[in-house]
Amino acid sequence: MTQPGRYWCCRHGFSVLALVVAAMVLLLPSSAWASRLDNAYDGNIFSLYAGDGAMVPPRNSLADSLRRNRPTVLAFYLDDCSDCKRFAPSLSRLNGEFRAVADVIALSTDSLGPPQDASPDDPSRYWHGLVPQVVILDRHGDVLLDRAGQIPLEDLEQSLSAASGLELPEAMARRRTQAMEVNEINAEVVRAP
Repeated sequence: MTQPGRYWCCRHGFSVLALVVAAMVLLLPSSAWASRLDNAYDGNIFSLYAGDGAMVPPRNSLADSLRRNRPTVLAFYLDDCSDCKRFAPSLSRLNGEFRAVADVIALSTDSLGPPQDASPDDPSRYWHGLVPQVVILDRHGDVLLDRAGQIPLEDLEQSLSAASGLELPEAMARRRTQAMEVNEINAEVVRAP
């Protein structure tokens, strides 16, 4: 036979434990509600929404790219900007397509200094206070493209093709893509010409 006090203590302890677990489930924050459509901070947008967390921090600097005479893409963004979240897959794809001949440098505008009196090898010189913003520089540091907002991937590819001197494959030059969201996975639908 069990002792009456001991049985009550185990049952009471189990009830207290169940109450503590229930309180933790109700009071602790739930999992992250990451979304491309809001201006909430979810983390590194390139690893979350583009599948390329290696873009941040950049592999090299603007000064290095200019010194090596490489075409450069400066991509200004913020991690808590819905437009930047939706644009991140395009930058990731551009980086994958042109990595061998150009540098794609993604820069959070939080780390930029004031643009006044910035030298040509300082990225803050090219930022106009908007995100996302893309600046494409040729091998000599001349600006070929400077646009803000959702820029079509085709426009970026054509500008970078001109900057690098490489011709785009005909299939790439003719395609028109439309980004869409499917279960939080970025997919592309290629339209027939």
